[in-house]
Parts: sequence; structure tokens; C-alpha cells
Amino acid sequence: MTDAEQVFSDETFADDDWYGEELVQRVYRRCTFARIDLTEARTQLSTFEECQFLNVRFNASRHADSAFLRCVFKGSNLFEAQFDGCKLTGSQFHDCDLRPLTVTGGDWSFVSLQGAKLRGVRFRGVRMREADLTSADLTEAVLSDVDLSGAQLQKAILVKADLRGSDLSMLDPRATRCDDAVITAEQALTIAQSLGFRIG
Repeated sequence: MTDAEQVFSDETFADDDWYGEELVQRVYRRCTFARIDLTEARTQLSTFEECQFLNVRFNASRHADSAFLRCVFKGSNLFEAQFDGCKLTGSQFHDCDLRPLTVTGGDWSFVSLQGAKLRGVRFRGVRMREADLTSADLTEAVLSDVDLSGAQLQKAILVKADLRGSDLSMLDPRATRCDDAVITAEQALTIAQSLGFRIG
């Protein structure tokens, strides 16, 4: 059986050591992963659809061109995890350790990161349309060239964050903390206009 033929549906994987595993062209549908050690594991061209990751260790894991669609991450550790060109549409993160997470490219639209501790994380060139970042702590985070159109940013903390090149049409500085955040002149105009200012 080749990697391309490995499809798993409605299975539960618990208390397993998958340290450094290479998961290439795997497909998991509605599977539950509980207390799995995926430290330094790598996924490539793999799909996880409607899966649950409960207390899973993703420490220093690398994910390339993989999809985590409508998945739930709960109590999991993503310390130094990297996602390159991955799709996490509709996934939810609850009580996870997400620092320092690095995301480059890909689609994180409709992802729920409500209240997440994201201080210092890096998102570059990521699509995050309608993502829920309500009350998320993004202090000193990098959100460059990120599509945040329709994103929920109420009560988010963006202190000293680098927001250059991102869509800030939904950013209301009256409803977020954005002291010393870095933006471009063009972004400043967009925010001013959204607040009702007339640019002379």
C-alpha cells in the first residue's frame, strides 16, 4: 500500500508516540487523536477533515501543503510549529499553547482563535477572512500581508504588532488595543476613513 492510498475514517488514535513521523499524502476523516506525541513530525500533502486533536504535542512539527479542515484543537501544544501553504479553514483552537507559531501562506479563513495567546507569532501572506480573533493577545505578533477582511478583532491586543500590508478594513482602534502597532500610510488612511474622517 502506498502513502497515497492510506485513508483513515472514524478512527481513534490514543497515547501513541509518533515522534518524528513522516505523514505524506495521508487522509484522515472524522478521526480523534488523543495524547499523541507528534513532536518534530512532518505532514506533507495530507488532509485531516473534521478531526479532533486532544492534548496532542505538535512541538517543532512542520506542515507543508496539508489541510486541517473544520478540525478542533483542544489543549494541544504547538510550540515552534510551522505551517507552510496549509489550509485550516473552519478549524477551532481551544486552550492551546500556540507560541511561537509560524505560518506562511495558506488559508486560515473562518478559523476560531478567540482569546488565544498569540504573542509574538508570525503570520505572513495568509488568508484569514472572517477569522475570529476576538480577545486574542497578538502583542508583538507579525501579521504582514494577511487578508483579515471580515475578521473579528474586537478586544484583540495588537500592541507593537507588525500589521504592514494586511487588510485592516475591520480594525476599529476604539475596540482594540493597538499601541505602537506598525502600519503603512495607506493603511492609516483606510482606518481614518472607516472612522468617518474626511481626508483633505
